[in-house]
Amino acid sequence: IIMLFTPLLTFLNSFSPPLPPSQGGKKGKKAAGEKGKGGKGVGGAGRMNGHYQENGMENLMLFEVVKMGKSAMQSVVDDWIEAYKTDRDMALLDLINFFIQCSGCKGVVSGEMFRNMQNSEIIRRMTEEFDEDSGDYPLTMAGPLWKKFKGSFCEFIAVLVRQCQYSIIYDEYLMDTVISLLTGLSDSQVRAFRHTSTLAAMKLMTALVNVALNLSINMDNTQRQYETERNKNVAKRANDRLELLLQKRKELQENQDEIENMMNAIFKGVFVHRYRDAIAEIRAITIEEIGMWMKLYSDAFLNDSYLKYVGWTMHDKQGEVRLKCLTALQGLYYNRELNTRLELFTSRFKDRIVSMTLDKEYDVAVQAIKLLTLVLHSTDEVLSPEDCESVYHLVYSAHRPVAIAAGEFLFKKLFSTREPEEEGAPKRRGRQSPNANLIKTTVFFFLESELHEHAAYLVDSLWESGADLLKDWECMTSLLLDDPVPGEEALTDRQETALIEIMLCTVRQAAECHPPVGRGTGKRVMTAKEKKTQLDDRTRMTELFAVTLPPLLAKYSIDTEKVTNLLQLPQFFDLDIYTTGRLEKHLEALLRQIREIVEKHTDTEVLEACSKTYHALCNEEFTIFNRVDIARSQLLDEMVDKFNRLLEDFLQEGEEPDDDDAYQVLSTLKRITAFHNAHDLSQWDLFSSNFKLLNTGIENGDMPEQIVVHALQCTHYVVLWYLAKVSEGSHRKEELVSLRKQMRMFCLMCQRYLTNVNTTVKEQAFTILCDVLLVFSHQMVSGGREQLEPLVYSPDDSLQTELLSFILHHVFIDQDDDTGSTDGQQDDEAAKIEALHKRRNLLAAYCKLIIYNVVEMNTGADIFKQYMRVRMEKRFTQTREIGSLERTSNPGNLTLFHEMLSELGTGFDRSSSAFCGIKELARRFSLTFGLDQVKTRDAIAMLHKDGIEFAFKEPSPQGEGNPPLHLAFLDILSEFSSKLMRQDKRTVHMYLERFMTFQMALQRDDCWLPLISYRNSLQAGGDDDTMSVVSGYSSRGSSVRSKKTKAATPTCVFSLAEESSSSSADMSWQHQSMQTPVMMPSPHLTSTMMRGPGDMREEQHPHPHTLPQTPQLHQTPIDYNTQVTWMLAQRQQEEVRQQTNLQQLRTNLQQAIRRGTGLMEEDEEPIVEDVMMSSEGRMEDLNEGMDFDTMDIDLPPSKNRRERSELKPDYFDPGSIMDESVIAMF
Repeated sequence: IIMLFTPLLTFLNSFSPPLPPSQGGKKGKKAAGEKGKGGKGVGGAGRMNGHYQENGMENLMLFEVVKMGKSAMQSVVDDWIEAYKTDRDMALLDLINFFIQCSGCKGVVSGEMFRNMQNSEIIRRMTEEFDEDSGDYPLTMAGPLWKKFKGSFCEFIAVLVRQCQYSIIYDEYLMDTVISLLTGLSDSQVRAFRHTSTLAAMKLMTALVNVALNLSINMDNTQRQYETERNKNVAKRANDRLELLLQKRKELQENQDEIENMMNAIFKGVFVHRYRDAIAEIRAITIEEIGMWMKLYSDAFLNDSYLKYVGWTMHDKQGEVRLKCLTALQGLYYNRELNTRLELFTSRFKDRIVSMTLDKEYDVAVQAIKLLTLVLHSTDEVLSPEDCESVYHLVYSAHRPVAIAAGEFLFKKLFSTREPEEEGAPKRRGRQSPNANLIKTTVFFFLESELHEHAAYLVDSLWESGADLLKDWECMTSLLLDDPVPGEEALTDRQETALIEIMLCTVRQAAECHPPVGRGTGKRVMTAKEKKTQLDDRTRMTELFAVTLPPLLAKYSIDTEKVTNLLQLPQFFDLDIYTTGRLEKHLEALLRQIREIVEKHTDTEVLEACSKTYHALCNEEFTIFNRVDIARSQLLDEMVDKFNRLLEDFLQEGEEPDDDDAYQVLSTLKRITAFHNAHDLSQWDLFSSNFKLLNTGIENGDMPEQIVVHALQCTHYVVLWYLAKVSEGSHRKEELVSLRKQMRMFCLMCQRYLTNVNTTVKEQAFTILCDVLLVFSHQMVSGGREQLEPLVYSPDDSLQTELLSFILHHVFIDQDDDTGSTDGQQDDEAAKIEALHKRRNLLAAYCKLIIYNVVEMNTGADIFKQYMRVRMEKRFTQTREIGSLERTSNPGNLTLFHEMLSELGTGFDRSSSAFCGIKELARRFSLTFGLDQVKTRDAIAMLHKDGIEFAFKEPSPQGEGNPPLHLAFLDILSEFSSKLMRQDKRTVHMYLERFMTFQMALQRDDCWLPLISYRNSLQAGGDDDTMSVVSGYSSRGSSVRSKKTKAATPTCVFSLAEESSSSSADMSWQHQSMQTPVMMPSPHLTSTMMRGPGDMREEQHPHPHTLPQTPQLHQTPIDYNTQVTWMLAQRQQEEVRQQTNLQQLRTNLQQAIRRGTGLMEEDEEPIVEDVMMSSEGRMEDLNEGMDFDTMDIDLPPSKNRRERSELKPDYFDPGSIMDESVIAMF
């Protein structure tokens, strides 16, 4: 019998985990007086893990090993387990100090503390020893050493639980102590403790979930073996084996009960508090881990009781928390087997997920779209058509990741179904291919998109998910060229236009391999695979379109829009294919079609497309250059000869030319101008003929406006090509003289056309004149081009005046007055928008002259003062980059202020619309300085200096005792006070006091309000360097944990010495500018409690270590000196009072910390309104239909579950941890 059952016992033992060892095992109970700390004494000298310990203090080698990121983490854990089996108190003390060290605390838990103190007392002691000079702790520290710390820390916890899962994890000592410690630390006000312990607790919970999952699998296997054995015949049934299996199942059940209690303690003691923590990082950790629990052990955790936390947190105010919610849900929806358990959650929170596709955080929006794609993949009935349409339009988003995600959603929704192909049947191509209907669907979707009309963005969005479909150019050309089969509906003209545009965009995307304008973040280096794909696509498209493009041009030769798009295709060809593929005859056909299109069309877009196609084909690197160059030269010769002949007849007629002659001249001039844009036509001497044409128009005044417009543009191209030729290399002096002469003559001609009666002509002359002045400015000699200095041209005063006058009379006008470009269609919204764009372009052309100092800088004041009157978008904020904004914004305000005084008089109402408009203008100017105060420091300081001098420059005409004439300007100047650095505010305030008298400082009448408000704006925040001791709302970016004190900011570089009549005053200014306030090293305690205004009021006083500097006494006349001395004495007394109050505050705070006040308090209010939901009504709406009782973790039911007693409240009793507000919320 023994020989028969020995193999069977060996087989059964292979499926069962080893039982815990008797020493320190599960059956061992703690003595009554041990308080969970064990019965063995800790102290004296000893050894643990091979490292000496002296005076009961740990060597903390465990933290050092994890910090260095050793790869052999399992060996480290095994060593610790061996030490635990030898002396569990010493090993556990090492583990406790490991968690303390990982939090950044310099304190160490001694053996005496471990034996005699409760966890709350230990945490309070560690809080007192926390380093307050640094706001960093290991989880937030930067540097290569700390980058991998979080991963190593989490790995250590996971390996520790995995290695202990069959033994000491069930001894009711290790896990009880660790969970109790982490629960207490997670409720600490110290952010480092709370952050680190929450991460440890959540990773510990995840490791326990894995253990519970393994136990569940073993229990199922054991139960199955038991049922199999029991169902056997009585003769074959082994009763001993049944008893072994029953005993094994009982052991597994007890272990599972233990794990359940541990997980319940962590969930109720840590998770239900920290998922609504004030710190976003902590909330993100909890949501990320609960997603892992539901994914790993869906039978126990994937239900509405746990999903509700993820649903609530999707309304979090911080993007990183919302992002964790979506990624957690993605892991659940990816598994189709879990869809039935997610039905209720999906119905309740689907609308929220759909709305998150428009999240202000792009990363959140991307993950929301991906989640909806998974939902769509799992079931097609959940999302309504309205839900899908809200995602469809995002394919036109400017943010590429959002568009790509939306494109994938669109592709799965509309293009995932295609016609099945029969096995063995020949592959259908062209119009009969399976992609034909999908391409039509793409065209239909593009045409039905009412929000956008940009095919390039649609193609880019679908490129990653549907590149094979979009690169089926053979099918596209077949749909355009071949006749439809019987029963097939042909494409309409609008659909053919859309298909050609989409086809062009796909060709461009394949050839250039970068997104369209507005989506790219810069050029990136392509991989070898991408380069090979690009070359293959260019070869394939060239071979196809080299044959099909001429027929397409012939079919649509009279359609302007279609021809314009088709003519752009050769720009992306691999021109070698014409030679290597023996396609020369198709090249000849293409050149013939282009020539016919040039002769047929006069539309500028078509002609420019033809010009660019010739330019792309005329590449000297390819063998087809000679053939294309001959065809281009013949075409240009004919056009120029025809133009000269028509122009001669047009100008020599004594009577007014008829419309037919004017049309012939205009159409030929359009063709020449379009080609001159991309080709050098200098050999035909077009300057003389065009200048003659323009001069005749000035003399007679009856030249058609379109002829003048194109003549100006053509002459502009002549000058620029001449300049390019001169700039390339060696040149003769005669060429420079000739170019200088032509440029001056052309500028004079444009200046004369500024007074033309036709608005279109004037706008064209203005734009070209601004471009020429910018090109031939003093900057053209930079970069080693000093030989071009004779060409530099600076506009005289009369030309600058005319340019400014044009801007004031043609740009800064009311919308209804702009009738020059709308052709009487003022009611047409599109025409108004077009006119607005044209005015913006004109303003941009002139602002470039200001930016590059081509015109006088003070002309910018006349531009700025018009800003608020017409409410036009500012195009001129770039002037700040070269330090000119401070030279123009204040003159602009001064000009408006003078005009207001002349209109309203000195006694104007400060609430009048004129004055409020100037203040609003000043506020907008202040926004243009940006957030970099160091960069704009000098500019802002000089602006305040000039403004103060202007305000006190003119005395009151009513005599002494009345405010200065321009004192109200200080009210405008106060809009710029927020841009001053803290130390500069004090300096400017000192400078202001030099212009004040003692009586001014005491005035409180309404007429002195500008001075009072300006002084208050300078004093606000000037000496306030305090920080809140406790922060309950800030996240990592706004935590009150202060950084180490930085070096003082450099002093202000501008000087006021030339403005002072006393050298001592100069020294006072410089001395005050050197006195940079010192940031106080605030305690690093962050609380999860929601404090009221009264609780925080005491914390708003300055720090006692921040000693305000006593200002130096000014040397001014004797009567004023006495007054200032009295004012300074009052200020010093106030500073002494503040110091006293702050010292008392710090003393009280230190005493409170020692007493432990509030360090272990529970959250008083759930952060539902601030963190989770936007309103209580929404919470009630979300609660409807969900099981929202705070439950115990209940693993899948099993038989013979034995009852267990509650854990001691001293450790982690859920009833003692959860406060009433949490229970009430659920």
